[in-house]
Amino acid sequence: MRTPTTRAKQPTAAERVHSILYAAQSMTVVTDGAHRAVHRLDGSGAMGHIHLHPPTGEPPVHSGPQSRMPVRLEFTDVAPTSVRDRIRARLTVTGLLCEPYADDEPEGTCMEFGQAMLQDTTGRHFVTLDELSCSAPDPLAAHESAMLTHLLDGHRELVPLLVRLVRPRPAKGMLRAVPLAMDRYGLTLRLEYPATHADVRLPFATQARSPEEAGPRVRGLLAAARRASHRNRLGA
Repeated sequence: MRTPTTRAKQPTAAERVHSILYAAQSMTVVTDGAHRAVHRLDGSGAMGHIHLHPPTGEPPVHSGPQSRMPVRLEFTDVAPTSVRDRIRARLTVTGLLCEPYADDEPEGTCMEFGQAMLQDTTGRHFVTLDELSCSAPDPLAAHESAMLTHLLDGHRELVPLLVRLVRPRPAKGMLRAVPLAMDRYGLTLRLEYPATHADVRLPFATQARSPEEAGPRVRGLLAAARRASHRNRLGA
């Protein structure tokens, strides 16, 4: 007898933070009031440049060469597709640097973790180091941009088909639907209207455990859309 599979869910805040850190291409390092933009993280994401550690519990030393310096890391999660309002989330990680940050340091820089704050359309979410340590980056995080742009640029005519899966049905007056995000749990569309927009998730039947499984999951959504009862009359 086949065991029924639980419908996909959404990533936790910790999973999203981990994914942003893992896939980041740039960040802003703020120390001593100075903002330093760091670009081209060489495919290693922020975690290849900053090593997060638990706080020591000792008060910071304010003088001498071993002083721990307060630091703030800022990240902006931007949609890879040309949707309206492309900023999907902002992430801020605060803590103490054990030594001055240097983006060309081969061993990276150690940072005592303070807190992580993720802000998106649903509000603010605070993530602890324990929660972050118990999570993993989404397996699609590093490939999401390429997959979404491929879906939009190479198979644009299929996107309106996916709208058939939206429940409740989209309000009248929708201008277009655009892929906004993809993770192991499902695909998110942004429905754009003349004066507003709405985001809807289309869950996969089962999780995508690797980038290779993402294609079959999307094809599963398309097959379900073709069986859907209502039709989307918008052009691509």
